[in-house]
Amino acid sequence: MTEKRILILCTANSARSQMAEGLLRDMAGSRFEIHSAGSEPSTVNPYAIRVMEAAGIDISDHRSKHLEEYLQTPFDIVITVCDKAAETCPVFPGPAERIHWGFPDPAAVEGTDAEKMAAFSRVRDAIRDRLTTWLETN
Repeated sequence: MTEKRILILCTANSARSQMAEGLLRDMAGSRFEIHSAGSEPSTVNPYAIRVMEAAGIDISDHRSKHLEEYLQTPFDIVITVCDKAAETCPVFPGPAERIHWGFPDPAAVEGTDAEKMAAFSRVRDAIRDRLTTWLETN
């Protein structure tokens, strides 16, 4: 059986989609080919790198990618992890199943380093919980 190809989208491809990509790769092993991208890519947020490192997952070599890099790639599943990406997500070639999981933007949290880390950790854990449930049926 060929592995399913999954694309995880968020607006900036800097935090939620990067964490989801790292988590899913760690949790699913080689079951899927996993990519992430954004409609307005920026850079991978340093807090996302730090909270993933705290969870034992290294995403320090990830880069923020524009979804246009993948428009010619057929995906089996396209997962949006923020509401803006769900609204602006283009149609991808092939019979891609679309899944939307809206998570709050941890990068929008202002405050101390500890408060920002806590926000990123909460979103990371929420993504992990959603992926755990999803993997049980996929």
